[in-house]
Amino acid sequence: MPKAVKGVLVECDPSIKAIILKIDQDKHDYIVEDLDDQTLVVKESQLASLKARLEEELANTQQMPEESGSD
Repeated sequence: MPKAVKGVLVECDPSIKAIILKIDQDKHDYIVEDLDDQTLVVKESQLASLKARLEEELANTQQMPEESGSD
């Protein structure tokens, strides 16, 4: 018998989606369905955890702007 899972529709840029897919690839804890290049269905119960992991990944990949020496 099929099992239903509550999901949340997530629309994002393809670059953000690639990061989400990378996060999910080990345990498959987050994504219910990959719909197209900008849309995913994510488990509702895991949404907060996914947001935290995504923010962490983005913080690790973003470079901080250099401070200008014009004081």
